Amino acid sequence: MDRLAYDIVIVGGGAAGLRAAIAAAEAHKSLRIAVVSKVYPMRSHTVSAEGGTAAVLRDYDSYDMHAFDTVKGSDFLADQDAVEFFVRRAPSEVIQMDHWGCPWSREPDGRVAVRAFGGMSVKRTVFAADKVGFHMLHTLFQTTLKYESIERLDEWFVTSLLTEGGKIVGVAALDLRSGTIQAIGAKAVILCTGGAGRIYEFTTNGWIKTGDGMALAYRAGVPLKDMEFQQFHPTCLPGTGILITEAARGEGGYLVNKDGERFLKRYVPEKMELGPRDILSRAIMTEIKEGRGIEGPYGPQVHLDLRHLGEDVIERKLPMVRELVREYVGLDPIKEPIPVRPGQHYIMGGIHTDLHGFTGMPGLYAAGEVACVSINGANRLGSNSLSECLVFGAEAGRSAAEYARSLPSTTILNPVTALAKAEESRIFDGLLKREGGESLASVRSEMQHTMEIHLGIYRSAAGLEKGLSGIRAARKRFEGVGVRDKDPFFNTELTSTLELDFMLELAEVVAMAALNRKESRGAHSRTDFPKRDDANFLSHSMATRTGEGPRLESRAVTITKWQPAARVY
Repeated sequence: MDRLAYDIVIVGGGAAGLRAAIAAAEAHKSLRIAVVSKVYPMRSHTVSAEGGTAAVLRDYDSYDMHAFDTVKGSDFLADQDAVEFFVRRAPSEVIQMDHWGCPWSREPDGRVAVRAFGGMSVKRTVFAADKVGFHMLHTLFQTTLKYESIERLDEWFVTSLLTEGGKIVGVAALDLRSGTIQAIGAKAVILCTGGAGRIYEFTTNGWIKTGDGMALAYRAGVPLKDMEFQQFHPTCLPGTGILITEAARGEGGYLVNKDGERFLKRYVPEKMELGPRDILSRAIMTEIKEGRGIEGPYGPQVHLDLRHLGEDVIERKLPMVRELVREYVGLDPIKEPIPVRPGQHYIMGGIHTDLHGFTGMPGLYAAGEVACVSINGANRLGSNSLSECLVFGAEAGRSAAEYARSLPSTTILNPVTALAKAEESRIFDGLLKREGGESLASVRSEMQHTMEIHLGIYRSAAGLEKGLSGIRAARKRFEGVGVRDKDPFFNTELTSTLELDFMLELAEVVAMAALNRKESRGAHSRTDFPKRDDANFLSHSMATRTGEGPRLESRAVTITKWQPAARVY
């Protein structure tokens, strides 16, 4: 077994991971940093983000306004100290991206342009047409190339965290090209692997979003926080899950039902199309349930109408929307409305961390969607997520650098190799040689369908219990999944099996946390408990792994300035 050693290992090459790498490299030039990613970094899911990134950059705006919008959007479950920390650092991160060459769209006077976004009280979402993630990821990636201390291990899949004496000593990773497990020693590890949308059937998330980092931390003993809160984006293309950015509504698009009516006047009359995502998703599903949906080839839907914006606005500010709709639906949004329906998009929960990305396990940090600080609470406002990747990616990078520098210089210790050997045996002597008759695709589909039906936009005790039972049945079936492809090189069947193992464990946590939260708050909507219950549930759920499954506990929400109030738009 080959052995590698670094001061810091960053797992994931998206916006949070690359920002963490840059911050760590700038903090201390002597540190050796590795970015380990199961895909080439420019294929990270950040590249799919479309609409923008939020920051206070105008005289009419303020930190308190951005913070309150975020806290209210979270249905008062966000930790307000984290939110205040976040909004104060977001502007400098956006300006830094500008200095690194990110091609933000501009106002006629040369200032970085801002647009309206759902749940935001003023225009504060910075954008680069509707390809923001693409441009941000390019900017971060090319900036990392300036630092000789940053090395990349592309197409390496981290399968376990290596710990000794309750602290991180490295990771075990599968080199996809050679098909070998490698021991990678590290003083500090930063998890930046993104979300877990692929536990659902209909999601905007790419195939790589399988919750790897969450499962790695959970298996190492770190708690997962607020996993019941799954955000459904209101405007996805039926049949594909492709996202139609909130920017389409920010620029003035209308949501209409089968009667051509802008139905949001019944749900968020003051915000209309710029209401928060959780409320808009429920509104669409209510319209469909009450018979005002539009039948389509993939079931009932509603329409997003951009025709009144005109060709010039669509071509200048929403060119990717037009391209996606033409390519995947065969319609031109300049001439025809776009069919849309809600789909899973983002998880507000994740690995529990403090403001500096620290998980509580010495040497282990996390940032981005994989982490839960929490600034998002029960519902994330659109355009906060990219800013979150920048702010907390940088903070985790600096914190990990300080921790790594505090430890004495060592070569790879024998325990790292021994721990990785055990992981090698688990995968190659166990999983790869297993000759079960169950189909990987069948078990994965069963899990995803169960999540879609029972842990979707509307939930109930009966449905959640069925969902939990179904997930556990799928996990039992997984024990009979055999890997038919024994070839070591780029064995996608093996990696898909490892990913499904991660997802099944996370799905159980989501279901148990949702069953335990007997209220409706943000994206978690219980038909049997339709009201928010601050007396009993103004708290974070914390899930810790045990031999019998998740152990659930609660953690108080940090309130600094804004007391919980009715969430009205």
